[in-house]
Amino acid sequence: MVTTTVDSAEAAESLAKGIVEARLGACVQIVPIRSVYRWDGEVRVDAEWQCIVKTATLRVDELVAHIKAHHTYDVPEVVVTPVTGGNNDYLAWVSQETS
Repeated sequence: MVTTTVDSAEAAESLAKGIVEARLGACVQIVPIRSVYRWDGEVRVDAEWQCIVKTATLRVDELVAHIKAHHTYDVPEVVVTPVTGGNNDYLAWVSQETS
């Protein structure tokens, strides 16, 4: 799974559609969140939309490059979390959709 955040619902949907259309992810879940962080020496609190991408290990590098190329942030969050198990039927579907 690969996680990123964006600054609007529209940006999240656009990024998600591009990822799925390019077969870099089988599914992208979009969740509204509030983030507290320090940027340019200032503590900020902002609404963001978290995008959780279900992908195959073989697609991770290309997915990360895609996110960086299509993201509006100077330094986008892109975090990869390995999936070590789960519903084998679902995991097979993810592999099929990203091949």
